[in-house]
Amino acid sequence: MNMLQKVKTTDVKGAWVDFIHQLQTNICAAIEQLDGSACFTEDAWQRLDGKGGGGLTKVIQNGNVFEKGGVNTSVVYGQVTEAMRSQLNISDEDGAKRPAKWFAAGISLVIHPVNPFVPTVHCNYRMFELYNDEDVLADRWFGGGTDLTPYYLFEEDARSFHQAYKTVCDKFDSILYRTMKKECDDYFVNKHRNNERRGIGGIFYDHRRADEDHGVDFWMNFAKACGNAFIPAYLPIVKKRKDISFTEKNRYWQEIRRGRYVEFNLIHDRGTLFGLRTGGRIESILMSLPPTVRFEYDYQPEKDSEEQKLIGVLMNPREWI
Repeated sequence: MNMLQKVKTTDVKGAWVDFIHQLQTNICAAIEQLDGSACFTEDAWQRLDGKGGGGLTKVIQNGNVFEKGGVNTSVVYGQVTEAMRSQLNISDEDGAKRPAKWFAAGISLVIHPVNPFVPTVHCNYRMFELYNDEDVLADRWFGGGTDLTPYYLFEEDARSFHQAYKTVCDKFDSILYRTMKKECDDYFVNKHRNNERRGIGGIFYDHRRADEDHGVDFWMNFAKACGNAFIPAYLPIVKKRKDISFTEKNRYWQEIRRGRYVEFNLIHDRGTLFGLRTGGRIESILMSLPPTVRFEYDYQPEKDSEEQKLIGVLMNPREWI
């Protein structure tokens, strides 16, 4: 039996959509509680011009702890376009096997803190389906991950963050953390800056399909476990660092590094580029960008400084566990 047929498409869709909406609610509530001042605003949107679906974008700004953050869910669908075929490298088979329709649902978040000693964090979990003209499921895959982008390196924070996701991965398959940690290190890279990493990584995976070893339920439950690990993995780090005193110099460095974050998202990130090239909703796509950044010509941190220490790790990813 085809592994895609073991679980009804509608059941998978419903379970996945329920999960991302509940996770969005839980994460926003936890972030608001920790911030203690700012609240998320909600922007429910629908795709226009005959495009199907929509989403809910939640944004927090100018808080005590979080300068800007977005937690977005989307449930969208439509006809497979030529631009989409190119972006996703979709097979161009003829006849009934030719993918004609698509469905995608996911949650994506980025949180930018006020304090430079608190790291930025990114998280994304998604499911994508393809159908033929007769609405028969042709393909389904899962992807996602969570990664940390510090401005100053606290090794104990890096270890605790990675341990949180290794613990999740190990409950499903002992090989997953090692594989997905490497995928993360290799993906979030500013290749145009001599392969400088965006941050200290985490886990990342994409195009994970059901097979004889790992069925649909496996990848669904794995994504749920990773998504639910976000709050205990990240918020304790925020609590530990949010009240550290910082200077204008620290803030300056934070904005320099935010510039690198912007560069990666606009030049290399597949999700951002896919959205921009296939008519996605601009405000939701660009919610990941920080509120203030700095681009200074040939900026170099001082020798033997904490700033330079971070760069050393970004150029040479470490094993934290």
